[in-house]
Amino acid sequence: MLATRALTWRIGEVAIVDGVHLDLAPGEFLGVIGPNGAGKTSLFNLITGLRPPTAGQVLLDGEDVTALPPHRRARRGLGRTFQSSSVFGSLTVRENVRLAVQAHRGGSMKLWRRAAAHRGVAAAADAALDRVGLHHRGTALASTLAHGEKRKLEIALLLAGEPRVMLLDEPMAGVSAEDVPELVAVIRSLTGDSGRSVLMVEHHMDVILELADRIAVMHHGALLACDTPETVMADATVQEAYLGEAL
Repeated sequence: MLATRALTWRIGEVAIVDGVHLDLAPGEFLGVIGPNGAGKTSLFNLITGLRPPTAGQVLLDGEDVTALPPHRRARRGLGRTFQSSSVFGSLTVRENVRLAVQAHRGGSMKLWRRAAAHRGVAAAADAALDRVGLHHRGTALASTLAHGEKRKLEIALLLAGEPRVMLLDEPMAGVSAEDVPELVAVIRSLTGDSGRSVLMVEHHMDVILELADRIAVMHHGALLACDTPETVMADATVQEAYLGEAL
């Protein structure tokens, strides 16, 4: 579904991302771990088109999208969240998702629309909110949501674009411990029977181990290992480079 081939980004002589080969199968959940500065978010920026690579390719469902800007990759089914919450705080939760649906469908970005068009958009927005457990908060201003709820809203915004591949960049960052299980349940539901693939960067190892089919380990911009959670956790090189005595 998604692949990178020798993907590289250099600033001068420094390789921020260094020749990364990754393959993400349909319906697979691939976790990405590594110490701070390992190049994880930079890899996401290359995959989504926010940064042009120095070398290498990004393939989406077999198509080379390396030269495409972010919005055209999104049209082809690539969606992403960011480390920092990014929602329209002055709009309601439902209005946020309605705008995302309208943007995906290529129609007007006005909140006031004809009744027939509104019904279709509203139904899609409500379905996304149901999926993340926020339907009951639809009329609340997004600015009033707890941080964990904002993370759910960001996932709803992503779902509104009907992505085939979802990139989640540290979704647990800043989320209170009591809100983590619900957010984990939402994220787990993203693959299921849909065939949707998920690539997630996360520092919470317990979350990664619970969700991931495979784990990719980055170190100094390079891919150190990519295998099942059991194999990665037992890898001596990974332990020395990243996990260390925590194991």
